[in-house]
Amino acid sequence: MSTVVAQSLHVFGLQSHVANNIFFFDEQIIIFPSGNHCVKYNMDQKWQKFIPGSDKSQGMLALSISPNRRYLAISETVQEKPVITIYELSSIPCRKRKILSNFDFPVQRFTSMAFSPDSKYLLTQTSPPESNLVYWLWEKQKVMAIIRTDSQNNTVYQVSFSPQDNTQVCVTGNGIFKLLRFAEGTLKQTNFQRGEPQNYLSHTWVSEDKIVVGTDTGRLFLFESGDQRWETSIMVKEPTSDLKNLEVIQESESLIEFPTISSPLPSYEQIMTASSHSQLTMPQVFAVAAYSKGFACSAGPGRVLLFEKTEEKDFYHESREIRIPVDPQSNDPSQSDKQDILCMCFSPSEETLIASTSKNQLYSITMSLTEISKGEPAHFEYLMYPLHSASITGLATCIRKPLIATCSLDRSIRIWNYESNNGGHLFAAVNGNVIQIFTTTSLENISNLKGHTGKIHSIVWNVDDSKLISCGTDGAVYEWNLSTGKRETECVLKSCSYNCVSISPDSKIIFAVGSDQTLKEIADSSVLREMSAFDVVYTAIVISHSGRMMFVGTSVGTIRAMKYPLSLQKEFNEYQAHAGPVTKAQVMLELKTRVEELKMENEYQLRLKDMNYSEKIKELTDKFIQEMESLKTKNQVLKTEKEKQDIFHHERIDDLLDKQSRELQDLEYCNNQKLLLEYEKYQELQLKSQRMQEEYEKQLRDNDETKSQALEELTEFYEAKLQEKTTLLEEAQEDVRQQLREFEETKKQIEEDEDREIQDIKTKYEKKLRDEKESNLRLKGETGIMRKKFSSLQKEIEERANDIEILKGEQVKLQGVIKSLEKDILGLKREIQERDETIQDKEKRIYDLKKKNQELEKFKFVLDYKIKELKKQIEPRENEIKVMKEQIQEYQLLPGLIARPDLTLGLPSGESETHLDSLMEAELERFHKQNTQLELNITELWQKLRATDQEMRREKQKPLPLENPFSTRSKHLSLQERDLEALVKRFKTDLHNCVAYIQEPRQLKEKVRGLFEKYVQRADMLEIAEMNTDLQQEYARQREHLERNLATLKKKVVKDSELHRTDYVRIMQENVSLIKEINELRRELKVTRSQVYDLEAALKLTKKVRPQEVTETVPSKDTPGIAPTMRLNEQEETGRIIEMQRLEIQRLRDQIQEQEQVPGFHPVAVIRLPSLTRSETDFEVQTK
Repeated sequence: MSTVVAQSLHVFGLQSHVANNIFFFDEQIIIFPSGNHCVKYNMDQKWQKFIPGSDKSQGMLALSISPNRRYLAISETVQEKPVITIYELSSIPCRKRKILSNFDFPVQRFTSMAFSPDSKYLLTQTSPPESNLVYWLWEKQKVMAIIRTDSQNNTVYQVSFSPQDNTQVCVTGNGIFKLLRFAEGTLKQTNFQRGEPQNYLSHTWVSEDKIVVGTDTGRLFLFESGDQRWETSIMVKEPTSDLKNLEVIQESESLIEFPTISSPLPSYEQIMTASSHSQLTMPQVFAVAAYSKGFACSAGPGRVLLFEKTEEKDFYHESREIRIPVDPQSNDPSQSDKQDILCMCFSPSEETLIASTSKNQLYSITMSLTEISKGEPAHFEYLMYPLHSASITGLATCIRKPLIATCSLDRSIRIWNYESNNGGHLFAAVNGNVIQIFTTTSLENISNLKGHTGKIHSIVWNVDDSKLISCGTDGAVYEWNLSTGKRETECVLKSCSYNCVSISPDSKIIFAVGSDQTLKEIADSSVLREMSAFDVVYTAIVISHSGRMMFVGTSVGTIRAMKYPLSLQKEFNEYQAHAGPVTKAQVMLELKTRVEELKMENEYQLRLKDMNYSEKIKELTDKFIQEMESLKTKNQVLKTEKEKQDIFHHERIDDLLDKQSRELQDLEYCNNQKLLLEYEKYQELQLKSQRMQEEYEKQLRDNDETKSQALEELTEFYEAKLQEKTTLLEEAQEDVRQQLREFEETKKQIEEDEDREIQDIKTKYEKKLRDEKESNLRLKGETGIMRKKFSSLQKEIEERANDIEILKGEQVKLQGVIKSLEKDILGLKREIQERDETIQDKEKRIYDLKKKNQELEKFKFVLDYKIKELKKQIEPRENEIKVMKEQIQEYQLLPGLIARPDLTLGLPSGESETHLDSLMEAELERFHKQNTQLELNITELWQKLRATDQEMRREKQKPLPLENPFSTRSKHLSLQERDLEALVKRFKTDLHNCVAYIQEPRQLKEKVRGLFEKYVQRADMLEIAEMNTDLQQEYARQREHLERNLATLKKKVVKDSELHRTDYVRIMQENVSLIKEINELRRELKVTRSQVYDLEAALKLTKKVRPQEVTETVPSKDTPGIAPTMRLNEQEETGRIIEMQRLEIQRLRDQIQEQEQVPGFHPVAVIRLPSLTRSETDFEVQTK
């Protein structure tokens, strides 16, 4: 059986998240990503050609085109694996040249790519945490070099080659700006970052060694060979009201404006407006593009700045500004121009600049327009047409015109949130679970179709517009008759949530697809056939107008084309169309009829345009003639005014010149008088200065005479003193010699004593060190135990927090379900009230108008019939509410089970949403308390069971007497024990069987319910309910007690850890101080030994000692330890005397120098005092 072949014809949309998502192939053709394709779009001829992505692709991540425009590299993720595909653009159609899929290094995905200037090498950057930069020889699939660009998991935004050097590479990212050079098989960094790291978002090469880099704070840097040469900051500018009024795009004829409705997800515009109202952020430079005169950069939302080179230096200045205009067709025109520009590209001739934005739009501008609009910012224009900025949720084609209607989550004015009928005179719009039918001429709501209990996912018209088929999440497929507004057929399958529905051209068979991975053929309210989807969920279905072909969209973005009637085998062609799930599909008309209709329509539109333009030309010519005449009259009036003003200005200039000459004469006279007064003052001051100088000279002469006399007296006095001191010094020298002899004897004894003391101190401190080490080890073990306890407590706290977050998420889901149900109930109540009011009015009229009884009875019959229908619609709701209430009771009885998050609870409607929220929170808290209390009850009952088992065993072990009066009672007890044991065994086996269904919640629920009904009696439940109050109190008391104990234990742990830490620090400090003391003692020993050796060498002393001195110095037997200390004291006294004398001599010398420095004091004769340097050195040697 031959299969159906489908071919891509036209693509609408842009994937803005792809890196480097737009560039020129030649002067007229651009390439950009859309869905799972790369689109080649001709801007003049408006045709599209496609470069398909890989099969089973999860989306494109980055693009790169070679400088010679021959190759295109695409980075994709295929089945959770990164793949780089290189296409040859010169071939028609484009064919795959190389596929890089096997990697010897760890990689998750490639985020940026760049070709070398000669297109032989490819540079790729991987995502964190690897962050590897790979240098490929791509034709041979060979890795030339690999380097890790960042080790802190920062993102890298862009990589590039130098425009003239294959070995020079630039990498920018968050805190990353690196210049690398490929040499000897490795990539080496050639620059070093200086200053604070910036978040570098983009860069471009303006020459062979110059790079312009943009940051997220609006700053631009120019680096030359890695060194910063230039820097500027972009200022935030808000457009004026006049410019905002001018920024208007012409309205599109293919768009209709509808009121905005509440969207389930916040749009990008809402987020940006909220952030812009909260604070004025710095402009982020997301894109930089170079051209011959300079470069262009994005400067915040909706702005592009052009920078050109200055004439003097290689710096740049801001030349022009380009803005995105306001789009009046958007849902918020004031925010439509606030789009971040993500990518820019110049055409090869630099005549056109194109840009892509964060809202999936494409803009272009011709550079000649920017030069014309000097002083005012130029404005972009749409490259093709406005595109969607969010997910497309619906699609329909008109049968009479070649139009496609789409609706999306971006809530823009260009989006049609409806499905058009085949004739075009009606359209149906879904509002929750109600289908509203409108006329396209007057937009009047002619009927509402109600019956779905869940959200409606798809609706479709039959060929003659007499019927409408709908499906939704409630598992129902309904066929509606529009003439009566009633359901004709229905097929309900609650286990399936339907995604899309379609109908055959003869309106006999309905095709539906849903979450059960099957395609169903439905006819006369029953499923005829089910075809498997082969492990894929079908999300969209459409049948051709001939009824021979069928197209199905899947959840992985593929489209399957199959023939009808369908076969159970796997006979279809599959095409990868999108990177995400296909949400809607529609079949267009056959080409011949469409072309004929297009010709007719174009001819008609051309005629209308000719008529309009001829009328406009006539009006414009009349206007220009009138304006020319008015301008001529204005010119004559202005000439006369100019002549008058010239005469007035000449007169005024003459008056000003006269005034100026008078003021100059007055100023000259005043200045001459002031100069005469100042000259007289100057002469008086000169006389005063001469007198003062003579007086000071006299005083200086007197002071010189007095100072010379005082100096003579002082020299005589100090010379006499010096003679006395010299005699004293000679005596002191003799004493020192005697003391040195005694020092030799004492030295030996001191050395022996010091050695003994050092050994004792060493042993003592070694013992202390051992004790301290043992205590440190013990304290470390205790701290490790405490850390483990602390980490376990922290894990418990985190688990509790996670449980709370999960419960909060479930609560939010339940609240959303409750709100949707409340809205449905309110709508039904309003309808019931309206019906009741009409019934009351009709009853009043029955009493007043008895003549029209027959007509009123008919009307009453109709109303009764409608009331019955409403009751039928309400009855399933009430049944569901009852079922939900029974489930709530079952959950109260079974505390161990946790309700599933997808279970919806039907609750009665309250007065307001806030009241319902509070009720739900109270119920949740009550359920949590009941769960905890019931868990406590279970543990206590288990303890009681164990206690009774132990008592039973003890009773069994006790020996019974021979004659027992209670033998009958014991037999009865033994029978009860056997029954209990048998019951416990049965319960254990049933519980073991129940645990086998732990992964299947529904079956587990049924099994636990069966256990409860089998083993639990109502009397036991009543006893447990009576015990609950006491258990709650006891549980609360025990919990408070445990929490207090835990708090006190935590405080003790903190205090103990602080005490241990302080003790440890103190012990360490003591150890350090002791080690320092030992080192200082060792140094002193070495110094004393060296001093003794120096003294022996200086004084040339021998070891021979006089017998008298020996007798004097030998210690007595009675006082063995006093003699050496006495000798030491004598030596210290002599040293002190010598030091005091030396200080006195130095002080006298200082006084003499001070007297000499006094001005006017001159000595009578130049007499030099004897130098004391030699004596001082002798004193120092002796003291040593």
